Amino acid sequence: MVNYKDLGLVNTREMFKRAVAGGYAIPAFNFNTMEQMQAIVMAAVETKSPVIMQVSKGARNYANATILRYMAEGAVAYAKELGCEHPEIVLHLDHGDSFELCKDCIDMGFSSVMIDGSSLPYEENIALAKKVVEYAHQFDVTVEAELGVLAGVEDEVSAAESHYTKPEEVIDFSTRTGCDSLAISIGTSHGAHKFTPEQCTLVNGVLVPPPLAFDILHEIEKKLPGFPIVLHGSSSVPMDEVNTINQYGGHLEAAIGIPEEQLLLETSILVSI
Repeated sequence: MVNYKDLGLVNTREMFKRAVAGGYAIPAFNFNTMEQMQAIVMAAVETKSPVIMQVSKGARNYANATILRYMAEGAVAYAKELGCEHPEIVLHLDHGDSFELCKDCIDMGFSSVMIDGSSLPYEENIALAKKVVEYAHQFDVTVEAELGVLAGVEDEVSAAESHYTKPEEVIDFSTRTGCDSLAISIGTSHGAHKFTPEQCTLVNGVLVPPPLAFDILHEIEKKLPGFPIVLHGSSSVPMDEVNTINQYGGHLEAAIGIPEEQLLLETSILVSI
């Protein structure tokens, strides 16, 4: 058993609490290589930002669980070398698909895990998430659960159609599972998924994907005030929303013309409005 605190990592609890209180978002970046990890740490130190480094099941298999443990420890040491006295780095499992996988990640030093039972019937999703939470909380590891289905393809996670999260279910789900954050579906898409031309609207010669359902997000926030909400999927975010992000301090660039194979870096963000 490797405790994440011995690696210098932190869980998401305090950083989420401050983000909600401060009205800002925390990014979570998937990485598959050492170079990507270095870039994430450098950016976090430069911007004096807490950060979530996350890996999928496939990326963990590729990197090797033991090597990944030392990479995480190295990331903390690297942040200190760059001048950050107290790095706030989370090592998070993205879209864990079983209790066994989540348990193994916790046992190998992850400070946060996601259990994604969103494709299961509602009661089965609750039972699976609750089981993971009960194990994780013994070691002060935080748990993200998902309610609602995002379209797209990312490693073993695949869904042809999205199903928006039902606001009327979120209180029951979060209460019964005991999860620390909740991933919802409002229209963003996973990794390689691209909307078909028939699903888009042509605006000034550019195909614009369907709008994001911010009304669902706002309704969920009313029902769960102050609760950490997570949005997955950096693909398919409409340009007007990219402009809004940049207006309020973000720095995103349109991915127009970039080959699809270069657009597979998944990003999740904690949303606090």
